[in-house]
Amino acid sequence: MVVLTVRDGRDDLGTTVTSFMSVSLEPPMVVAGVASASYLAEVLRRRDRWAATVLAAGQRALAGRFAAEGRPSARLLLAAAPHHRGPRSDALIPGGGLAALECETRQSVEAGDHTLFVAEVLAADYVTRGERPLIRVNRRYAT
Repeated sequence: MVVLTVRDGRDDLGTTVTSFMSVSLEPPMVVAGVASASYLAEVLRRRDRWAATVLAAGQRALAGRFAAEGRPSARLLLAAAPHHRGPRSDALIPGGGLAALECETRQSVEAGDHTLFVAEVLAADYVTRGERPLIRVNRRYAT
């Protein structure tokens, strides 16, 4: 699972996304699917730089906080967890994940009730080796 975060002026937004993948190695590009009707999708249409943190198996609670309906600002969701601002995206980046990528949207594609944000990876903020990823399949976390 991935937590996607973006800074919108004075506020920080974020959500857990389950649709995230690599689409190109040269240049390095990824795609993230976000519900088209969400406020986050509206912000991502205005702000082209954002961060994606690939969560580790032990970050189930963090994934749940970012998936909750009516969640507060990402700043509040991360208040008790290690985090920092990405130097390229200015987005909040949770610590302790498998990897954190700073991205810049190159294209958006409407696909059913979601918008796919195709982005170039500007920087790998960090990469952690030896951890297991947090995976959710059929509405359950894989063990």
